[in-house]
Amino acid sequence: MTGAARSIPSPEGRLGGEIAHLAADDADASESSPSPRSNLERSPREVLFVCVHNAGRSQMAAALLDHHAHGRVHVRSAGSEPADRLNPAVVEAMAEIGLDVSAEFPKPLTDEVARSADVLITMGCGDACPVYPGKRHLDWDLTDPAGLALEEVRAIRDDIDRRVRDLLAELAHQPSS
Repeated sequence: MTGAARSIPSPEGRLGGEIAHLAADDADASESSPSPRSNLERSPREVLFVCVHNAGRSQMAAALLDHHAHGRVHVRSAGSEPADRLNPAVVEAMAEIGLDVSAEFPKPLTDEVARSADVLITMGCGDACPVYPGKRHLDWDLTDPAGLALEEVRAIRDDIDRRVRDLLAELAHQPSS
């Protein structure tokens, strides 16, 4: 990102959605027999999803990782050029699988947010998304859901869900930094 970081005022009562911190692990985990803890249980990772408008792909990825990680990963999303609101088809597609993102809002990508991430995942923002030395960087080639029919947004959501599950499995097996 070039130039000064833009600041967008956070709507009252919605700032808590910026950084997703879920409660404890599943009740199943507390009832299981003692075993070596995964790397995620020892040290929560910070994952940042970035796309251009932070109105579709990165919002879906953040909600899905937050859901699957059960609080073991700190999740953020941001955009290099944040939109005014989330894509309504994205909100609907996520609601279909029981994830309510209607209170979320597009957030700006800042150096501070990017530097705090252990893993930075970009989604179609090309040169507008910076690469930070020492950070694990992944670029997921995903279609932008802007202007697409709900059926097409569902396919993007399902692709993101597969990628998020794979990422979570990788994080669980990597040593903490």
